[in-house]
Amino acid sequence: MAQKSSRSGPKYANGNYKSYQKAYDGTEKQKAKRAALNKENRKRGTYGNGDGKDVSHSKGGKTRLMIQGKNRAANGHGKRSRYA
Repeated sequence: MAQKSSRSGPKYANGNYKSYQKAYDGTEKQKAKRAALNKENRKRGTYGNGDGKDVSHSKGGKTRLMIQGKNRAANGHGKRSRYA
């Protein structure tokens, strides 16, 4: 028998509960991470210019430019993730 979640209400298409995801996205740690990457994107002149590039974190803690799709797929998201 499947375990019933303590959360209720609407879900996103990926199965995450909206209330849980909103709480996580609102954390100071998550906001600081996004703010740092947005700042780096602006510094490199790639923020909002439609070039399809995104700043990604590398293992050493540095950042580098990467194609957006590959950057987001590398983190283990989606149906065909390399970490699935």
